[in-house]
Amino acid sequence: MGKAKISAAPMTAQLAEALAEKDALADVLAVMSRTPPDLQAVLDAAVDRAARLCDAERGSIHVLDGDVYRTAAFVGPYTEEFRREAYETTRTPGRDTLIGRVALEGAVVHIPDVLEDREYRANPLQKLGGYRTLLGVPLLHAGAVVGVFVLTRNRVEPFTDRQIGLVRAFADQAVIAIENVRLFNETKEALERQTAI
Repeated sequence: MGKAKISAAPMTAQLAEALAEKDALADVLAVMSRTPPDLQAVLDAAVDRAARLCDAERGSIHVLDGDVYRTAAFVGPYTEEFRREAYETTRTPGRDTLIGRVALEGAVVHIPDVLEDREYRANPLQKLGGYRTLLGVPLLHAGAVVGVFVLTRNRVEPFTDRQIGLVRAFADQAVIAIENVRLFNETKEALERQTAI
């Protein structure tokens, strides 16, 4: 009987994790179902739930605006200086930042320890935030990187495959929300033009 209790504990923990993940994804879907769509609420909910479930100090979503990526949602501790640096700095595809690398590669980028990464150059933000482990997941639409989902930890602790898969699911929801808002706005503009005619 003792063996049954020992093997049941890990299964109970896994079940609790799976239920928490399902609930978090359902929360974001509930926000997405609102009409008119509230993109900011969806992005905020996705980044908040992902950061909590993946035990990250900070989370953010950066959306393509022209040919640069701008911070669209952020969760976690910050100073005003950190927030200003995070929101006012735009990123472009390249190897020197996590966001730039994800945009360049169109793939998940995982940096276990940013201080050991010779290509990383966003040092002012890293010093202000103190983060060490970084995860970037692309928001892909029709093969293009329309945004980047970022989680950070202030300690060296790589994200697990399960956590990366979960962030991919949140990134997919963010893409759907961005596309829904774009389509909603296009339809609204077309109806306004038609009414004006």
